[in-house]
Amino acid sequence: MPAARAIITFTSDYGLRDPFVGVCRAVVARIAPHARLIDLCHGIPRHDVVAGALTLADCAGYLPPGVHLAVVDPGVGTTREAVAVAAGDHLLVGPDNGLLVPAAERLGGARAAWALTRGAYRLEPVSATFHGRDVFAPAAAHLACGVAPDELGPPRDPAGLVRPDLPAPWRDAGRVEGVVVLVDGFGNASLNVSGDDLAAAGLRVGDRVAVAVGRRSAVATVSRTFADVAEGALAVLLDSFGRVALAVNGGDAAAALGATRGTRVSLARQ
Repeated sequence: MPAARAIITFTSDYGLRDPFVGVCRAVVARIAPHARLIDLCHGIPRHDVVAGALTLADCAGYLPPGVHLAVVDPGVGTTREAVAVAAGDHLLVGPDNGLLVPAAERLGGARAAWALTRGAYRLEPVSATFHGRDVFAPAAAHLACGVAPDELGPPRDPAGLVRPDLPAPWRDAGRVEGVVVLVDGFGNASLNVSGDDLAAAGLRVGDRVAVAVGRRSAVATVSRTFADVAEGALAVLLDSFGRVALAVNGGDAAAALGATRGTRVSLARQ
């Protein structure tokens, strides 16, 4: 990766209230001032590794070759490893807790991995509660400067990287069941259900469906756009990353239905 073209993307659950994102960016700037840093998302729900993994994987196909720094790390300071993972022309840096593997698979599969153990490429002393600043940001910056990944630590078997616990949907004629996997800032609740799952169940645009969300129920229309239903009405549609989602035209489906990540959802033709 030529230094003059180095790109680092940054995804985290840090939010923007505290200085966590800013100080990680500052560390990168001190080590790799030439690097262009792109903030993908810092609004991952706190400690939600699955949501972080899905978000990073969703963005993977749009990322330029570079270093992709991701930190959603409820196990910071424990025995979980810090790793760099090579996939295609990309290097992913973060905790080995399931956060990186889905994105690596979207980028062609993890072909190599390394544990980030060498003190020369960390900020010492390493805080037990802020590896984003002291371990991951320095590693990403050094990689962007052209340091070989094996300089940062010993190799790891990529087949042994931790995978996230992703549930599978269930479908039958006229019915699909799944769970909410992401809720965006507009309140759209995306499910672990694909457009193919919807089609296999025989649910098509224009169909009316009974929606059960936990203990709540509603009626929705399978739609192509938000505006296919009246303002305030519930739609079932494909989100921008190809997942089936519950959406309210001009409203907040998650709030209206009490949907959070992990909430069970059933869609059945009326």
